[in-house]
Amino acid sequence: ARIDARFKSQPLAVSPLRAVSASEALTGSVVETSKGRHFEMQKLYPRDRLHGSYEIADLHEMDPRFLEGISAGSIPHVDPRRWAFLDTETTGLAGGSGTCAFLIGLGSIEDEGFLVRQYFVRDFDEEASALEALRQALERFDVLVTFNGRTFDQPLLETRYTMNRARHPFGRMQHLDLLYGARRLFRLRLESCRLVNLEQEILGFERHGDVPGEMIPHLYFEYLRSGRAGRLGPVFEHNALDIVSLACLTGIIPEAFRDPCNAKARHGTDLLGLARWLAMSDRFAEALALTRRAVDMGLPDAHLFRGLFEAGVLEKKLGRDTESLATFTDLTLQRNPYRARAYEEVAKYYEHRERNFAMALEFVRAARASGDSAALGAREARLQARTERTTKQLRLVVAVKPVRRTRTSALKLN
Repeated sequence: ARIDARFKSQPLAVSPLRAVSASEALTGSVVETSKGRHFEMQKLYPRDRLHGSYEIADLHEMDPRFLEGISAGSIPHVDPRRWAFLDTETTGLAGGSGTCAFLIGLGSIEDEGFLVRQYFVRDFDEEASALEALRQALERFDVLVTFNGRTFDQPLLETRYTMNRARHPFGRMQHLDLLYGARRLFRLRLESCRLVNLEQEILGFERHGDVPGEMIPHLYFEYLRSGRAGRLGPVFEHNALDIVSLACLTGIIPEAFRDPCNAKARHGTDLLGLARWLAMSDRFAEALALTRRAVDMGLPDAHLFRGLFEAGVLEKKLGRDTESLATFTDLTLQRNPYRARAYEEVAKYYEHRERNFAMALEFVRAARASGDSAALGAREARLQARTERTTKQLRLVVAVKPVRRTRTSALKLN
């Protein structure tokens, strides 16, 4: 009801058609399985076709080890023709046991190009048949590639298989959710890492007349009530474009993780995101090299100072104390969000490396002047106490140190 109320007054991208069946309105066929009937469509994207700036033929050139880096080694060597690209259109976006996947799209790399198969549930009694057809189709694939499928599409389909008293086919398959790699790589540059946004910014593909994803459940419910399948055409097109874009992005994003030091990035922020992923994997030397490359390429101020600070942290972890001291010192020379933390790092260097507590105390006080915190206050109090204690010890040593008497002075005394 909330969906209907939201879209009732909004004009649709497609003009309404007469009440026709799915078989009449859509180019496909009715398929029978052991579980009943459902509707299927197929669409082939030939090898010479461009999807934005990406050519479909490039999908055939991907190395079987392409996914090893982005999957942290869990997908070491699988032929790209054994990758299945999956996306669903559902009766709701919140998930849960009451949500049904009425349209399941499955993409695969074929000799002729990229093939998209779509399994459509014309009414809820056809769900078991569509799921059975999907299970059979997935038998020849070893890797499942999705976009946010780890938390939405796959759990939803697993639930639907369970509710239809069937075993789901995903247990034996490796799953690559490309959303996580996209966020690591592009979230610093892009406001949103939604698939449609990545299409525009990374692939250079612009959709025209696309139906909004949040409107799709409304169109399906309208079809169930009226039997007007002609309005579902944009839904099938939306699903097919999602799958083609997913495949093309799979040809771009994992390459950066496979050979990060030679990543062909055009933006420093993308390199910075990749460097952070390497640092999370304890690959500090590679992360430092990419961070320096990102700084040299040019970064907005919002990312530049953080990039420099992270470079100093990486140098410190690699034991390059002199280099890290120089990096942190540079950050203290001008006003920036990381100035206080840079002062604190310089203070740590003088406290732990040089054992110069007085110098460390001065830098902690400078840090507090730039951005005070309880931790800095505690550090200052500790350094103040150590400085005073060291000063007292020096005075005591000087006071009790005996005067060394030479033979000449002894003769003078006699």
